[in-house]
Amino acid sequence: MEVIHAWSSPRSLSTSLMYSFSQRNDIEVLDEPLYAHFLRVSGFDRPYRDQLLSNMESDGNKVVNDIIYHPGNTKYRFVKHISKQRVLGLPEDLMKKGKHFILIRNPLDILSSFDKVVPPSFFELGLLELVQIYNELSEIGNPPPVIDAEELLKDPEATLRGLCDDLEIPFQPEMLSWEAGPKPVDGLWAPWWYSNAQKSTGFEEQNKYPEPFPFSLYELLEQSLPLYNMLRRHVKKKTSLLSSHLPPPDLPVPANEKLLAWVGDEIVTRESAKVSVFDSVVQGGDSVWEGLRVYKRKIFKLEEHLDRLFDSAKALAFENVPTRDEIKEAIFKTLIRNGMFDNAHIRLSLTRGKKVTSGMSPSLNLYGCTLIVLAEWKPPVYDNEHGIVLVTATTRRNAPNSLDSKIHHNNLLNNILAKVEGNNAKADDAIMLDKDGFVSETNATNIFIVKKGRVLTPHADYCLPGITRATVMDLVVKEQFILEERRISLSEVHTADEVWTTGTMGELSPVVKVDGHTIGNGKVGKITRKLQAIYKKLTEESGVPIQNYFET
Repeated sequence: MEVIHAWSSPRSLSTSLMYSFSQRNDIEVLDEPLYAHFLRVSGFDRPYRDQLLSNMESDGNKVVNDIIYHPGNTKYRFVKHISKQRVLGLPEDLMKKGKHFILIRNPLDILSSFDKVVPPSFFELGLLELVQIYNELSEIGNPPPVIDAEELLKDPEATLRGLCDDLEIPFQPEMLSWEAGPKPVDGLWAPWWYSNAQKSTGFEEQNKYPEPFPFSLYELLEQSLPLYNMLRRHVKKKTSLLSSHLPPPDLPVPANEKLLAWVGDEIVTRESAKVSVFDSVVQGGDSVWEGLRVYKRKIFKLEEHLDRLFDSAKALAFENVPTRDEIKEAIFKTLIRNGMFDNAHIRLSLTRGKKVTSGMSPSLNLYGCTLIVLAEWKPPVYDNEHGIVLVTATTRRNAPNSLDSKIHHNNLLNNILAKVEGNNAKADDAIMLDKDGFVSETNATNIFIVKKGRVLTPHADYCLPGITRATVMDLVVKEQFILEERRISLSEVHTADEVWTTGTMGELSPVVKVDGHTIGNGKVGKITRKLQAIYKKLTEESGVPIQNYFET
């Protein structure tokens, strides 16, 4: 006989699932055989305590060896367990033998329907014990399948079929329905707990909409939801009101699947790296940001990026801004925790912070700013060896009399619309023009052109005065090329000898085609190559050291 252990917390459709398995012709069912042992060891009171201890075996060793794993006449034995009943001192065979799975349910639903027989508490919910059970089974090489009660209600057949596949047992259609009323397999506590389950004839939602949540239990919900979410990540199929049903995408850099980010005032895991729905960046894109790169244990142009961050925050009248040292400390701690000392990129964001209620006014921001340090393994995002292709977008760059580009803000819809045009044209990026039709920048980078040995770049009137842009302008002058900062028409770009873009994410990226026009001979130009090499050397030799700061 093969034993199947079902672990759950109370009010999780565990009784209905027991009824489902009891319909099979190849299975026998045990309803919480460890209950009496739990009451005896824990000393907890129940209205039926004395009756239970008189009628059930309360010695855990005997329950496991003589009842759960006792030989039987059917192929399978289904054992329903409530997680908190797995107390210390039970035989190791309980977890090491048989097949196990975990049934979870959102605490929002459990707490709203918790029976008055036992007041809800963190212990009674048993979610911590479920996490421990999952971890223990995983450590011995037997990670259990996890199913969500929500899935059972929404799509019973698919959920049960998937569970049977995971347990390597055949699905039987009889599992989908049963007769209403008490069952011979019910434990003697059924009159106190099973009234709703005994009215059911299958897995069906009683009501389309949930009942109001009892906010007296709000703190308990806060404590238990993270544990539920930890387990829910292991559910194979997830449905929700707004789910996309898309398969998990492949990451550009797989190593970034596991990383640590700074959010607010702490370092958290990738899955936990979230901001409040009341945060200004969510409410209105009210945030400023910087992109930084890490080369050989140093952050390139860190001070310049922080200067711009603080200027942008001041221009937007942010209050309670973290100090320069506090932001540096967050950056270095994040990099050190991730072990990212080379070939990494940092997206540094500073939002106006949380609001006390949703709304536009900064007067509602009374919590101080929110700092986000997102560090990723990320090589330059463009093909700097062979060159990239650009198209010109119809979306114009913001004018300084509407939204000044010198403020490095997170309200990037203007750029995103241009990027959509670039994507639709299968180009790497899109050139954006100013209101008069002159070249400003691309949706993500600054732009340079070379004509007859002269290096030209647009005025920083409409475009962002990029830090990489300024660095390259200095290099152009040092290499004694003629530099002109002026208006550039689109036809000048089309007929240029060389074109490149600059930005932290891409460094110096050669452009070989614009709007179908081949730039020069269609290959990376000599001036571009020379500046690329000098820039590369500069990034290797300069920057703020991470390790030195850490040692200090």
